[in-house]
Amino acid sequence: MMTLVTKILPAGSWSAEQETDRVLIDYDRRFRRRIVLTTLLGSDILIDLPQAVRLRDGDGLLTQKGVVRVCAQAEELMEIHAHEDGDLIRIAWHLGNRHLPVQLLEDRIRIRTDHVIGEMVEGLGGHVDLIQAAFDPEAGAYAGGGHSHQHDDDDDHHH
Repeated sequence: MMTLVTKILPAGSWSAEQETDRVLIDYDRRFRRRIVLTTLLGSDILIDLPQAVRLRDGDGLLTQKGVVRVCAQAEELMEIHAHEDGDLIRIAWHLGNRHLPVQLLEDRIRIRTDHVIGEMVEGLGGHVDLIQAAFDPEAGAYAGGGHSHQHDDDDDHHH
């Protein structure tokens, strides 16, 4: 039987005691208006919203049975660092210029594994490590500034 998600609870706005189940989802499937997800305990839950939302690690999906925690699935990522701050800023600019989703950490940048981009980064003086981690990029690249969540080009990102 399908359980309907009635509300998305932002990470930090709900307590762990409310958690009844979890869903593990990769980055591509965390920006949806309507999607059926299978939880770790094997239930099917339906998210059906008027507008697409970006689900983040730790968000809660409110259902009649309790709250299902959103867990970001580890993916193969490239973590980029540079010895000079100026190099890292230049690399960030080049990545942003290609409209790639990027996750900015204090002194590192994470992107999805893409060997062509990796070679470009190394050509710009960056260093690339292949890692497995949850991908939680900045919303700004696609959301049209801030968290307004207008997303007309959603289909471009599902290759």
